[in-house]
Amino acid sequence: MPPIAIELKAPDIARHRESNTGTDWIHTFESGKPGPHVLVNALTHGNEICGAIVVDRLLREGVRPARGTLTLAFANVEAFLRFDSRNPYATRFIDEDFNRLWTREVLDSDRDSAELRRARALRPFVEAADFLLDIHSMLEPSPPVMICGPLEKGIRLAYGVGVPEHVVSDTGHANGTRMRDFGGFGDPASPRNALLVECGQHWERDAERVAWQTVWRFLRHLGTMDEASAAREIDPRPAAAQKLIRVTDAVIANSPAFRFARSFTGMEVVPRRGDLIAWDGEEPVRAPYDNCVLVMPVPNNVKMGLTAVRLGRIESP
Repeated sequence: MPPIAIELKAPDIARHRESNTGTDWIHTFESGKPGPHVLVNALTHGNEICGAIVVDRLLREGVRPARGTLTLAFANVEAFLRFDSRNPYATRFIDEDFNRLWTREVLDSDRDSAELRRARALRPFVEAADFLLDIHSMLEPSPPVMICGPLEKGIRLAYGVGVPEHVVSDTGHANGTRMRDFGGFGDPASPRNALLVECGQHWERDAERVAWQTVWRFLRHLGTMDEASAAREIDPRPAAAQKLIRVTDAVIANSPAFRFARSFTGMEVVPRRGDLIAWDGEEPVRAPYDNCVLVMPVPNNVKMGLTAVRLGRIESP
């Protein structure tokens, strides 16, 4: 894979280990006024450092909720503490993907891994949250996207936050359940709701800006922060009008020779049904319909059995 510049510096979060919750790296603050319990989570993956920068800053600046409860969490700290800018791809996780473990069956099982131990420690805070924002970034340079899940409530929440421009509605991953889909977050009858923001490429400077703006808009939308505090942090320029992309297909690489037909960086629109997108070995991968959107393609690090790109349709919000 071509080298990517490391423009962000991983923060020193050692000061945040000891917390007021009794669980390392997880901090909860109560306003004393009625309101939702909101969880902002960073480091679901250990090399996605823009979220760590933002949560570190919120804690250092002493941000406190104006109403309800705010929990600020660092998730897979064990992986993050191994982050090395000379080998930045190596610390996504220790044993297994932290963001594929979120079902009661897996969390209650006899299985063991570094990620499962940490997920079990984080679980009570996830279950207590009315709203979750899970901060992520992407392996490849690509426009930021808000992952809102398949339900109408997630779409509405994404539009309430107002950024980023692209809102992706999907059903998750075949190889495990994400935190944003856990429990009531994925239940249409529950008022609990969650979003996952992909802030751009892992280590590009703009990923930090996207994460900071998204967190403050999320907190303002939910009323967790007062309007004056939010206004000081939120970019006053109008945000781009949002687009909803409904994922219809996941293209799995079935060959080590999977390759894209041309350079894609994400959110490109393939205009015609049948247009060539990629080759999976000798088999062509073609657009299944007109105006097919390519969501988070992985052109340089495709692995057999994993998703190479997701395909979606633009829908009216």
